[in-house]
Amino acid sequence: MGLLAWHGLKMVLFCSIQYQMRTNGLTGCSVQNWDQMLLMVSRYLQKVIPASVWTSQVQRMVYVIDATNPQDGLRRIHKRVPGVQYFLEHHYGFFYVLTNAPLCETKFSCGDFYLARCRVEDIQSGNWQNIILPGEDISFKDMDIFNGHLVLFLDAKGFPMICSIDMPIDVNCKHQLEIDNLNPWFFPLPSNLCGIVPGSNHDFMNSVYRVVLSSPVMPDIIVDYDMSQQKLSIVNQEEVLGVSSNTGSCLPSYDPNMNKLLDAQNSSDKHLHNFEVQRWKDFSDAYCCERKEVVSHDGVRILLTILYSQEAWQKGQTPGLLHGYGAYGEALDKSWCADRLSLLDRGWVVAYADVRGGSGGSGSSWHKSGTGLNKPNSIHDFVSCGKYLVNEGYVHRDQLSAIGFSAGGLLVGAAINMYPDLFCAAILKVPFLDICNTLLDPSLPLTILDYEEFGNPQTKSQFESISSYSPYDNIPWGGCHPSMLITTSFHDSRVGVWEAAKWVAKVRDTTCLGCSRSVILKTNMSGGHFGEGGRFGQCEETAYEYAFLMKVMGVFDNK
Repeated sequence: MGLLAWHGLKMVLFCSIQYQMRTNGLTGCSVQNWDQMLLMVSRYLQKVIPASVWTSQVQRMVYVIDATNPQDGLRRIHKRVPGVQYFLEHHYGFFYVLTNAPLCETKFSCGDFYLARCRVEDIQSGNWQNIILPGEDISFKDMDIFNGHLVLFLDAKGFPMICSIDMPIDVNCKHQLEIDNLNPWFFPLPSNLCGIVPGSNHDFMNSVYRVVLSSPVMPDIIVDYDMSQQKLSIVNQEEVLGVSSNTGSCLPSYDPNMNKLLDAQNSSDKHLHNFEVQRWKDFSDAYCCERKEVVSHDGVRILLTILYSQEAWQKGQTPGLLHGYGAYGEALDKSWCADRLSLLDRGWVVAYADVRGGSGGSGSSWHKSGTGLNKPNSIHDFVSCGKYLVNEGYVHRDQLSAIGFSAGGLLVGAAINMYPDLFCAAILKVPFLDICNTLLDPSLPLTILDYEEFGNPQTKSQFESISSYSPYDNIPWGGCHPSMLITTSFHDSRVGVWEAAKWVAKVRDTTCLGCSRSVILKTNMSGGHFGEGGRFGQCEETAYEYAFLMKVMGVFDNK
């Protein structure tokens, strides 16, 4: 793979290199099987270019190269430390470093990210004079840098935020600062829960930052934020076809042309100011999106997003679908999806459980508390969210279903083994089910890297922990299982096709006769981990899954 970067009138080509590290077969020591060097090249004219060497999912070494004299090679910023990551941006003689390296003499939560600044010549000495903390109940997620502004992506108790700070930062104190000390402009966002995805912002000199906003009740909207004028402008919003009161379709008694006003000048929020009233469509009058905190088995509060139709939903009488993932620090995708309307307009509840192991809004500790020996927390969190939906009357107690993709299949599969009576149906998509045997085979592509996420079964304590929840190893003998749809792909390089096949075979062999007949294995003979792609292929896949759920629930109708 090659990456291109310009410096002056010259074009410098940097290449990424991938090489394999051998495992010591005599001692059995575990080392990274694959180590990838990826030079991340600046997209603007600078004299110093940061480069990153990814060694695993939680370890990173960062190098810099002088673009005026690349023959001098790479200079390492800091030695590799397990669990410590560095993200660098260069801005006119200064490095801005987003890192979770431990801070001395501070109450700042260990493992969470903060922003540091230092001069280029001081980067290797660790003499970082300005330490910028995110503030109480806020965590840094990412950053982007431009000629006149620094853009920071934040998370405040599970709600995404984004702000800009004028550059250069005119501070030269040795004390730690909080982000509010830098007079940030927080980008105005819709009042409902939304996700933020950066657009194509490749012009270093530009003061306008483009993002795509979306929420479960708001179609994707492209917004330009003028960081100099502190104003926003709506570029485009996705049209929802077929949603019109004139056609009598899925929005009864709702006018899709109704606009929601975002008027920050009348808002009491100190982060929203100096911009004009803007309009965009959302469907919150037709669909309700609630955010609840569910108490898990150990008292930890789990974020649960619940979506349902204002008109079709009936308390305690409707089916529900609970989504889960809970791995690699990844957040569930809760953005707008028109396919979802098919369920919502039939009265279904669609819910998303941000269990530990994924991204829950409390920094890196949320991920760590659902990994390794703590992985059972993710499963108990998911079960607690399912029980909440039933106990609070969102879903009929006999009509709760679950869905998980890849590592989310492990989550759902383990939850069903522990509480088979809680769910009446489940969909496992390219699921990671035979975790113990897979992690004992270092020749598989992701095994060594997954040691950091799930643990190494070659260690006794970790083997016992993995074995206690492994979906394949804990199928109850002679018990009942809910109806299940298992999908797998023959050319999946991440999760072997055999995992789903052998799991289905074992379920059919060990459970009662009625349950064994209700387990379906659907194999894609040409696709990979993410299927074949394409809009129509995705629609067909979703239609098949929804048809399965409706048949199991017995809720087919004429809609």
